[in-house]
Amino acid sequence: MTAYRLNLRVFWPLVTCGCTALLGLWPALRIKAGAAWDGAPAALLRGALLALVLLACLALRCRPPRRRSPPSPQQESPVGEPRAGQEPRRRRRALLEDFYERQLRLSPHVLGHSKAHVSLVVGELVRAGKAAGRLALRGDFVQVGSAYEQHKVRSPDAFDVLVPLRLPPGLAVRVEPRSAGRRGAFVCALQVAAPGGLSEALCVEEEGGGRHLSAALLLRWFQGHVQRCLGPVRSRLQERVRVTLAVGPGRPLALHVVPRSDYVCCHLSLTVRLVPAVPFGETLFLTARPTSPGKLPAFWTLDVSKLEQRLLAWLKEQSPADSCHLRGLQILKGLRDLGGRDLEQPLASQWGRVLSSYVLKTAIFVLLLRGPLEAWADQFLVERLEDLILFLAQSLRRRLLRHVFLGNPALPEAVSLPKFVKEAAPVNLLADFEGPTLDKVAAHLLNTWQHAPQIISMYSGHRYRRTHPV
Repeated sequence: MTAYRLNLRVFWPLVTCGCTALLGLWPALRIKAGAAWDGAPAALLRGALLALVLLACLALRCRPPRRRSPPSPQQESPVGEPRAGQEPRRRRRALLEDFYERQLRLSPHVLGHSKAHVSLVVGELVRAGKAAGRLALRGDFVQVGSAYEQHKVRSPDAFDVLVPLRLPPGLAVRVEPRSAGRRGAFVCALQVAAPGGLSEALCVEEEGGGRHLSAALLLRWFQGHVQRCLGPVRSRLQERVRVTLAVGPGRPLALHVVPRSDYVCCHLSLTVRLVPAVPFGETLFLTARPTSPGKLPAFWTLDVSKLEQRLLAWLKEQSPADSCHLRGLQILKGLRDLGGRDLEQPLASQWGRVLSSYVLKTAIFVLLLRGPLEAWADQFLVERLEDLILFLAQSLRRRLLRHVFLGNPALPEAVSLPKFVKEAAPVNLLADFEGPTLDKVAAHLLNTWQHAPQIISMYSGHRYRRTHPV
């Protein structure tokens, strides 16, 4: 049965209007009624009507207050947490997500087409350079870097590719770990036991004795070899892409690739950095990178990019489906770029070197391995970014951030590190920088995070990003 209740908000105004109408019509009713009203005490009737009017007014003033609707779930704060502390966090999260969507996130469509063009050009190049002389390209290549690890930001216009070399048969190379002072890298010397004809061209004599394969001389050979192989590649791909070679002292060898037959939105000028590498086992490479003239001419750098990709794949399997570690790394890169715009020299030139993408990736690796991985669910994005900022600032002030793989016994067994990496000496990635510089970078990093809303609003200009093909 349905229960009906008296609506006081309607009833009492009706009563008031009725009483007022009776008072107004009282003289006419008295004349019309005639003698019937003569015996009634007029004062009593008027008093009763006035009492009813006053009672109605009093009921209207004392009616119960209007009931408010309960707050929506979005307005309610979580149990045990004060709402005052949650609102700034929600606003910051909304701002960071908007910053990510408008300025950092890559278009999967454009990235996919860019990768396809890079694979096409580099594949043709290594095939052309595979059979040429006693020293040549091995015939394959390894795609490394943020574009292939799903944490690249802004425009997909730069790619890194390792090009393995095929050393002459019978050339015995022994890897010798070397100390390079305070350098934040693991460097090696390649001692050539049976150089043959290669010794005169690419080897140097060291003070301690023995001949070593020179990274600087091999870079010079690699540049000439790529230039010779680029002619046939251009002729085969002239209808699809335009390829040019960029060289310079102290800079890595790079291809500039401009697609000609593709979607209009994918006509980006792509830069493909080519890094010659000597294979060392199944997952390791020794790379030759440009250095200043006269410094470490024979030393090679250990590259563990394939191990990093293996660790990222393992973390993806173990983390929640909505894990925010890659998106947090992208936002951290974006804040680093914005935070360094107004710095003065010499801090401006050191800011990007200290907070390099490799340092930021190392920091997030360390926090992920500490666990628990459930804490990296998407709802904790702001909290994990705060942890990253504080950990980086603490590492900078301690002047210590160790390499994730070299000499680290805490890595999961599923990554299956080579014995050479397990037994290697730990490497401090911050060893190249002076203490005062690290202190300034740490202070400015904390300031950038604290004033992130103002900094993002100041530099929230337009940038290239299309989510759909034109």
